[in-house]
Amino acid sequence: MPLYPLYALFFAEHGMSGAEISALFAVWSVTGLVAEVPSGALSDRFSRRQVLAAGGVLQAVAYALWLLAPGFPGFAAGFVVWGVGTSLYSGTVEALVYEVLSAADAADRYAGVRGLVTAAGHAVQVPSAAAATVLVATGGYALVGWVSVGTCLAAAVLTFAFPDPPRAGPPEDDADEDEPDEPAEDLTYWQTLRAGLAEAVGSRAVRGALLAAALVGGVDALEEYFPLIVGQQEAVALVAVPGLLVLVALAGAAGAALGGRAGVLRGRGLATLLFLAAAALLAAGHGGAVGLAALGAYYALQQCAQVVTDTRVQERLSGRARATSTSVSALGTEVVALAVFATWGLGGTPAVAVGLLALAPAVWWLLRRA
Repeated sequence: MPLYPLYALFFAEHGMSGAEISALFAVWSVTGLVAEVPSGALSDRFSRRQVLAAGGVLQAVAYALWLLAPGFPGFAAGFVVWGVGTSLYSGTVEALVYEVLSAADAADRYAGVRGLVTAAGHAVQVPSAAAATVLVATGGYALVGWVSVGTCLAAAVLTFAFPDPPRAGPPEDDADEDEPDEPAEDLTYWQTLRAGLAEAVGSRAVRGALLAAALVGGVDALEEYFPLIVGQQEAVALVAVPGLLVLVALAGAAGAALGGRAGVLRGRGLATLLFLAAAALLAAGHGGAVGLAALGAYYALQQCAQVVTDTRVQERLSGRARATSTSVSALGTEVVALAVFATWGLGGTPAVAVGLLALAPAVWWLLRRA
């Protein structure tokens, strides 16, 4: 998506201040808060492929709104639409990957596959950044934006090539002996929603895993500021920003890939990762080559931790409404993301690093209970 490394700068180009950009990100997160769990139930009730395709179309609509109405109202409207689209992806992808592996009797490979999927998402930013560099130099932000709209629509079409495995039923111990198991497709939307919420709050192990994943995943919201962090450094031209962000993205890809191998980590190991990530983030504020390397190190550690906590969630879930339950964690992620946006707006990168230091012991405690 060539617009990814440039859209924060696109907002700044159209007169948005740092506070206004944070407000736009907050609109995005608030929309996710409202739509997250209901969209997860849609994924459990209907075809996951169709839900993913709808998310791609909505993302394309969001970018088109930005291009056609550049200004705070248009940007905010686009984020509302994108927030709904993002909520359709969230929970659906994790559930789809886990169910496909379960159908192949390979659920124990989830951490490795999830890590590789996340790593691929970061690695593809290399050709994306190259395209952004060429496109912005050739036709400015408009060309970058319309190519991104087309990319979203193409991705929506490609989702229909994914498998759509059968949904897993509840574990035998939890099944009602007087009633036969029903496949998720036979449940109504509201029954699906209730089943997912019940599993999310009914087990201490599931609650702990969901909350830990929400805390770690929410910190990933800082990625939205990477273009500003890099672009605000002295002697960095606009056309160089995508290339520099590629280095950070590749570090994140490496960390996500290692997350599969780190899947055995528990609370103490994850807390250590988060402490190291916070230290790297503090160093990233110094700028220059050292700051860029530190930003990459932070992103690698954070992505590794995120893959591990995502794996814990899928391991703990066993009901028919897997995407709904996973969306509860994503709901918490949006709450933490709002806190990250507010923290960055008030104190910049160092303030977020201090907050990350405070999260580390909380994650340790939650996963110890899970």
